[in-house]
Parts: sequence; structure tokens; C-alpha cells
Amino acid sequence: MRIVMMEDEAPAARRLGKMIGEALPGAVIEACLPSIAAAEEWFAINPQPQLIFLDIHLSDGSAFDLLQRVHITAPIIFTTAYDQYAIEAFKTKSIGYLLKPIKAEDLQGALEKLAGFKSFFDGGMAGQKTSVPQEYKKRFVMRIGEQLKTLAVEDIAYCYSQNKVTFARSFAGRNYPMDHNLDTLETLLDPRQFFRINRQYLISLGAIEEMRTYTKSRVVVSLKPAVKDEPVVSAERAHDFKRWLGGDV
Repeated sequence: MRIVMMEDEAPAARRLGKMIGEALPGAVIEACLPSIAAAEEWFAINPQPQLIFLDIHLSDGSAFDLLQRVHITAPIIFTTAYDQYAIEAFKTKSIGYLLKPIKAEDLQGALEKLAGFKSFFDGGMAGQKTSVPQEYKKRFVMRIGEQLKTLAVEDIAYCYSQNKVTFARSFAGRNYPMDHNLDTLETLLDPRQFFRINRQYLISLGAIEEMRTYTKSRVVVSLKPAVKDEPVVSAERAHDFKRWLGGDV
């Protein structure tokens, strides 16, 4: 599950992030936004998450000011130290209202409520499953020195990890340091276009120059732009890699 937290107090953000990780081990917290201004910037260039934890008092205004200025379609779990905003909160897309300090059982209850709604609407009243296409990243924003740069997803040839730092390499041959690791990037990039061939590389279909068979059903991949040591598709991923090449995603 892709989650965004909006919280202007660092200790509260760390505590909530830890609780979310314990309640939803597979969740990815894509951003922790402290203000309306930060939220406006983030939502302008990122797809909607699957869940938002929203503190009612942000550093530059209230959550309700935010909802008037930013178009949010994701379900919201409000977090606050005050109970007087509950009625106003439930007039929005709220599925939960958690009072600080947040209790683990209250968080679990809100998540179970979300799961129940999802199960109901996915199944449909007639038992026919409906699906909502997942949105994937279209561009990334990164800081390089004192400058902010954008990198469109279609310009990414591959992403790779080196010395515990993750980079994206463009088709033009430039390297960009990324804020996300490869595990997170796998969830943000369209799996029809990108495939994680091993622990070090997540590649675009268009970056494949040629392929050669290797031992134990593995595949050596030549990439463009070229890399010094050609990556090898790991044995446990080789079958899925061939299915991906054939469009069976």
C-alpha cells in the first residue's frame, strides 16, 4: 500500500510511521509532508496514494484548508489531539479519526474499516469485481546541489543501486540520485515498462540492447546506455522476466 503522511511534528511523524510499519509491513510511506505548501507541490507531480494520514493542524494552516486547495481522491485517516473536528472531518473522504497519542488498536480499527470498504466496493453489490487502474509515477523531482531537477519516467533507461545509493540513468546517459530505493521504485513505476532483474537493477524495456543465455537459465542483458559489468537476470526472476518480455504482466 502506498501511503502519504501529513504531519508537521517530527516526533509524531516518526511514531506514526513506526506504527504504520508494524500494522502494514508491506506499506510504503512515499512522503511525509509538513505543510499545505509541501502538499501542493507533492500532489502536483505525483499520483494519488492509496491512503493518507492527515494531521488537522499543519504548519501553515488546517487540513480543511488543504482539502480546499488540493484535489485529493485518496481515503483519509485524520490524526489530531482534538476531538472537536470530528463532524467536519467526516464530511470529507475520511474513513478514520484518530486522537493523539494514537493507540495501536485504534489504528488497526481504522485500517480494518478501510479494508472492509475496499472489499465491498471491489466485489460490487452484485458480486462482480470492479477494478480501478493504478496510477504510476510520471516524473521525479530531485535536488542536485542547490537546484531542483525533474526527470520524466519515459526518459529513464534503468535504475541501479551502488554503494547503498540509488541512481536513475537516463537514455541520454546522465545519472540522477534518487530519494527512493529500488524496492520502493518497483511500486512506483509501471510494471509493464520496468522490471527488477536482480537486487541491483530495475530496467526499462527500451533500455535492452540485446540478451544472451547464461548458466542456470539466467540471462545476460546488455543495456543502453552501456554499463561496465553487464547485469544478469537472477535465476529466480528469469521465468518472470521472459513473461514480462512477452507482455504477460
